[in-house]
Amino acid sequence: MELSTLSVRDFSALLGSDAPAPGGGSAAALCGALGAALSAMVSALTVGSVKFEEFHNSAKRQLLKADTLRKEMLTAMEEDTAAFNQVSAAFALPKATEEEKAARSQAIQAALGVCTESPLKIMELAVEALEMTLLQVGRSNTNAASDLGVAALCLKAGLQGAWLNVLINVGSLKDKELAEAYRIRGESLLSQGITLADEIYEQVEESL
Repeated sequence: MELSTLSVRDFSALLGSDAPAPGGGSAAALCGALGAALSAMVSALTVGSVKFEEFHNSAKRQLLKADTLRKEMLTAMEEDTAAFNQVSAAFALPKATEEEKAARSQAIQAALGVCTESPLKIMELAVEALEMTLLQVGRSNTNAASDLGVAALCLKAGLQGAWLNVLINVGSLKDKELAEAYRIRGESLLSQGITLADEIYEQVEESL
């Protein structure tokens, strides 16, 4: 089942059920997709307005970029659920013998690595989308300025939500060097993204 093909009603019902997946990671990716979609909308409204002709060329580039990021976020949403399912499958492996225990432990650690890479990818996409969204502030259709603010909030939620998923996974990794590398990478993305999101929001708020 592809989550992105579900209706909003069905996806939210599934998310609110006792099914362990999709969960917070996929919800974070969806927040990111919504943020990128709003940025795309602002670009489309800019290109479609003669009043903002001076921004048409940049808006066309941003429209293509935002739509690509939207699609990549939706792919990341699917990947995050698949990664969680991989961890669940590893924990379900037999552990009656020492050999089985060793194989199970190895499978769990490998799956946790995949499950950590997934939210890190969401964070990278969120930062990329926020960088693009900042370029639109003051250089796009001013009638849709508030939408850029909402885009920043959605992307920030996706970023921070993904970060929480990184944290919960690195705590279970036995390879402490790898866990620390993941943590450092995530902290850098988190700092970049929050700074961008807050700057966008503040500039938009001041313009209204």
